[in-house]
Amino acid sequence: MTWLLPMAIILPITGTALTLVASRRPRVQRAISVTVLSIQLVVELVMLLQVGRDGPLVMHIGGWTAPLGVTLVADELAAFMLVVSTIVSLAVLVYGISQGIADREVGPEVPISIFHPTFLILVTGVSNAFIAGDLFNLFVSFEILLTASYVLLTSGGTRERLRAGAPYIVVSLLSSLIFLSAIAMIYAATGTVNMADLSGKLAALPEGIVAVLQALLLVAFGVKAAVFPMSAWLPDSYPSAPAPVTAVFAGLLTKVGIYAIIRVQTLLFPTGSYATLLMIAALLTMVVGILGAISQSGIKRMLSFTLISHIGYMLFGVALGSETGLSAAIYYVAHHILVQTALFLAVGLIERVAGTTVLARLGGLAAASPVLAILFFIPAMNLAGVPPLSGFLGKVGLFEAGIEDGRVLALILVIGGALTSLLTLYAIIRVWGRAFWRPVPEVSGAGAESDALQTESGRSLAVRRRVQRDSQRRRASEEASHLPMGMVGATTAVVAVGLLLTVAAGPIYGIAEKAGASLSDRSVYVNAVLGSGVPAPPGSTVNQGETDGSTSTDGSTGGGG
Repeated sequence: MTWLLPMAIILPITGTALTLVASRRPRVQRAISVTVLSIQLVVELVMLLQVGRDGPLVMHIGGWTAPLGVTLVADELAAFMLVVSTIVSLAVLVYGISQGIADREVGPEVPISIFHPTFLILVTGVSNAFIAGDLFNLFVSFEILLTASYVLLTSGGTRERLRAGAPYIVVSLLSSLIFLSAIAMIYAATGTVNMADLSGKLAALPEGIVAVLQALLLVAFGVKAAVFPMSAWLPDSYPSAPAPVTAVFAGLLTKVGIYAIIRVQTLLFPTGSYATLLMIAALLTMVVGILGAISQSGIKRMLSFTLISHIGYMLFGVALGSETGLSAAIYYVAHHILVQTALFLAVGLIERVAGTTVLARLGGLAAASPVLAILFFIPAMNLAGVPPLSGFLGKVGLFEAGIEDGRVLALILVIGGALTSLLTLYAIIRVWGRAFWRPVPEVSGAGAESDALQTESGRSLAVRRRVQRDSQRRRASEEASHLPMGMVGATTAVVAVGLLLTVAAGPIYGIAEKAGASLSDRSVYVNAVLGSGVPAPPGSTVNQGETDGSTSTDGSTGGGG
């Protein structure tokens, strides 16, 4: 079953080529993109079941065994992330297609012929990042997805998008340069970039060198994950993109950075170095992000700041380094991918109904579209961690891990996490009250019309304003009644899968716990890649003989299927 591994990359790449060939036939492009991602989701679900039953799947491309060649590896963490990311990608694609059909394009400045191949390239980069078995392949994955994101973010070349995309591009290139420099230094010091091989060889280096290498990787991935203080680029970059682009960015891109941090911290640097610094960064990311969120006047920017804030929860679990903390962090990553994507898709619907996402201009949306109100309310409460939703379950797991750790800083983080959750609820209630619950706000005219209004009698002015509110309410109701079913259906699907994390919390959290246990025992991954004859790296939690069964499904850990 090792053939499942490359399919996660081959399918979207093939879809990219086919959609480019069909660039003048939008219907064919749509059919290709949806079919490719649907097949990919089925393949990855089979992969998740296979990994859960038989252990990590490994393929050595071209038969070049590790550490010489390119290796693809799927353990519980990678397979779980593949499934969640493809669910989100497929839903966003359907949303974008429906928006494109309704508007003739994905957006006024985003030709559909460009959207489909670029979107599939983005999916390729994300998928490859999750199964990359060496640092250079991980670097290539980041460059693939970032190149696609540049195109999607600045598509149309409008002044607003170019201005917003410039910081994103500059910061991303800087982080890529740091990452590439770290790879060069690691290769110079060890002669390998294969992560399984590095798990043993880095331990033989002087502590000072290892500290420098670890710091470089953490900075590079911290920028990509929007960890404070390296997160200032995000709130200005994401809100300017079209709704489907913003949704997939918010759901996936920062989580790939978090995945990279989890992978290198557990596999390459398991000794707890920089744990204190990571805890401080997690606390600041939570608090600064949520303080930024409650001060925003627009829903998109508010959600962008909550995105930053909740990265801190995931980093909290990584910093603890315990099996409990890692399991809770993995579950929380899956929760946040789904919830944040659902919220940005719902905000796209809000913008379509009301023509804006500025809170001062919104009102009466609950009456105009009860369905839209529900689609926003459920993931919003989930983001805030209201019991018994998955956000609450993930936070409880993280808080339990922090209390179990017992360090003062870990307990401070528990308090900070609880405070952040309350402030998130406050920010969400503020948005709900203004956009959905209150009546349509008064709309005053501009220029001469505004001056005229000021000179009218009180009775005439009240009548004029009531007429304006009624007109705006009718217009919102008409727009709500004509929302494209594909956009509503895709948003509903993501909300439903988010609820599934609550309804099926037991088995899904069980997957996260298996992934956390696998990360805590490095020898499982190392033996799967290098073979059971290789000595277990320092810091492994089990003896070599206990991990011989963790092989690929063809009975060996070598050669590609």
